[in-house]
Amino acid sequence: MTRTVLFLCPHSAAKSVMAAAYFQRLADQRRLDVVAAFAGTEPDAAISPAVAELLQAEDIDVTGFVPRLITSEELAQAWRVISLGCEVGHLLSPGIVVEQWDDVPPPSQNLAAARALILTHVERLMGTITEAESRYSPEVLS
Repeated sequence: MTRTVLFLCPHSAAKSVMAAAYFQRLADQRRLDVVAAFAGTEPDAAISPAVAELLQAEDIDVTGFVPRLITSEELAQAWRVISLGCEVGHLLSPGIVVEQWDDVPPPSQNLAAARALILTHVERLMGTITEAESRYSPEVLS
């Protein structure tokens, strides 16, 4: 069963896009049955051009990426929810836990610092997921 890790930022155009793109690349490399999604509470019309250019330079195609509005249903269905400065408390059902990555600066102010912090967070998250996967994999259980 594919699980979704949902990344949120207010405009669904920069931080959540980078986090989802980097996370998906690592998940694919590790052959994990996990998909990254991104959304926001006040979506812009398009992905940040600077973020799109940065990701394209790293061979991550964001051509089809479109900012979109988060729904309470999507939050409820997500396996993990990560917020990068996005307030979604009004949409949360009881029991939904939102991990906060509020230390990431706006990419419009410091793209390099935002990228570095997002990569650090994504790698840490991937480490916890990979560790949990190996703990419960069929090879370990047999």
